[in-house]
Amino acid sequence: MSTQQTTWGPPTAGIVGAATLGVVLGFGAVTLVTDPPGRILVGIAAVGLLVFALMSWRARPKLAIADGGLTYRGWWRTRHLTPEDITLIRITEFRRIGRRMRLLEIDTADDRLLVLSRWDLGTDPVRVLDALTDAGLAPGRR
Repeated sequence: MSTQQTTWGPPTAGIVGAATLGVVLGFGAVTLVTDPPGRILVGIAAVGLLVFALMSWRARPKLAIADGGLTYRGWWRTRHLTPEDITLIRITEFRRIGRRMRLLEIDTADDRLLVLSRWDLGTDPVRVLDALTDAGLAPGRR
């Protein structure tokens, strides 16, 4: 008997890779780049990657089935959604640069839209929707 996944978040390897690239760019900005505009641009890119990696790590797990509802964790706060707070959960699919992109959208009763990508979930959003449907939390799919 297989157990179904109940938490989703950005992949650890991806976060570590972004942080590593940020450190490499920071090192390069300080030691290798000699022109001031280039040093500033590479430094900004390094800081941006490090902040992104830190905030992505802080927001883990991004989505979880907990206490009979959903827990959504953002960069600044955590929200718990009960089944009554969720009006619709759906997949939005579109083409972008020759690739099919899927997003998991969660509409809430207070007119908020939570949009989660494959990066946010660490897996295909369709799998997450299936798990939420199995848990009885996807009112748009019942």
